[in-house]
Amino acid sequence: MEIPFAENYKIKMIEPIYRSTREQREKWIKDAKFNLFNLKSNQVYIDLLTDSGTGSMSDRQYSKMALGDESYAGSSSFYELKETIKNIFNFDYFLPTHQGRGAENVLFSVIVNENNIIPGNSHFDTTKGHIEHRKAHAVDCTIDEAFETQNENPFKGNICLDKLRNCLESNNDRIPFVMITITNNLVGGQPVSMENIKQVKKITQEFNKPLVIDSARFAENAYFIKIREPGYKNKSITEIVKEIYENIDGMTMSGKKDGNSNIGGFIATRHKEWYDKASVINIVYEGFITYGGMTGRDMGAMAQGLNESMDFEYLKSRCKQVEYLANKLDKYGVPFQRPVGGHALFIDAKKILGHLPIDQLIAQTLAIEIYIEGGVRGVEIGTLLADRDPITQENRYPQLEFVRLAIPRRSYTNNHMKVVAVTLKNIYDKRFEINSGYKITHEAPILRHFTVELEKL
Repeated sequence: MEIPFAENYKIKMIEPIYRSTREQREKWIKDAKFNLFNLKSNQVYIDLLTDSGTGSMSDRQYSKMALGDESYAGSSSFYELKETIKNIFNFDYFLPTHQGRGAENVLFSVIVNENNIIPGNSHFDTTKGHIEHRKAHAVDCTIDEAFETQNENPFKGNICLDKLRNCLESNNDRIPFVMITITNNLVGGQPVSMENIKQVKKITQEFNKPLVIDSARFAENAYFIKIREPGYKNKSITEIVKEIYENIDGMTMSGKKDGNSNIGGFIATRHKEWYDKASVINIVYEGFITYGGMTGRDMGAMAQGLNESMDFEYLKSRCKQVEYLANKLDKYGVPFQRPVGGHALFIDAKKILGHLPIDQLIAQTLAIEIYIEGGVRGVEIGTLLADRDPITQENRYPQLEFVRLAIPRRSYTNNHMKVVAVTLKNIYDKRFEINSGYKITHEAPILRHFTVELEKL
């Protein structure tokens, strides 16, 4: 008999979590104005709101924290992180930030101006928010297959080369750079192929445009290249990552994802001009250039976490858990974005609550029902997250309405995934009993999903 698959770690410390009653959850979500972000953590049984900074760090990462150098300037922990980034990505210039959106703010303050157009593959919420906050425009050039949830294209995160070329030809003077997000979070944690990255780079070189990678889940993307793309089966994750970043102009990074850390981020670039200008912004908004809003202990933990994220067995364990949940949902007939992505499962709200009017926030409605049913907190990736059009102020209704169930790294067992699966099954079985959604009673002008207040219709 073949030895079955198992995780490449053992549990060393635990945190208790508690079940609650349906009546408690109904009260708590109402008190939270039906915004899952407003729930207290002890009101949640299984928290799949995000995989950002919510995972479990290793004993070696905690050892690095004990060794953290908290010097204001010239910290040895900074130089350890700098060397790690050089070894993995081969960038000479690097600035630490408190997290990924801090990296976006610093870099975009340098290279994004009013009325610019930034083409990419489904910019995620804070990326789009930082672009639109500067009165610029994010243009989605993702392939059409990404919006067909049952399509099994293994690289649904890809940029459509024709869309990108048309955008560059039509708006060349307004485009300062092109951005690739790996993996493509907004369409289901879907990877971008190596071939697509190379073809995009070829086009950007043709138009003399820099190429920047939003790298939050770079290691998961490399994992999918290894197991799905011809020619990469026998290459290591290290080799694949080096190939991804070859000749790339810059990157933003949230260390809270594939940095396996609870806080932190950075920008890295080959361009000294970008670095010099960004250093000024970094000092103003983040901190001195050798800490950038991070403690020494956190820089040490991220350096170690980045190295751990490159381990194939770790990546296999992580992605296998998402597959496990997907297989359970397949058994129950619950629809989700296919094929399975790396960090989360994206439940297709349109296929479950498509009988509700779109303006009743169907993905948010589904997310609330999942919480009430099983104490499982996911997040809406739909109309709320899309924000209003900055010009017309009308709601933007995206092609996809998802509830994202993001699985924190090394934190939950497959027994927890069974609870999640049965929760979804129960909702799916009674989906036609859900006959109304929600309306907005209060919202912020940008990134509204974090603080929105709703009312049940």
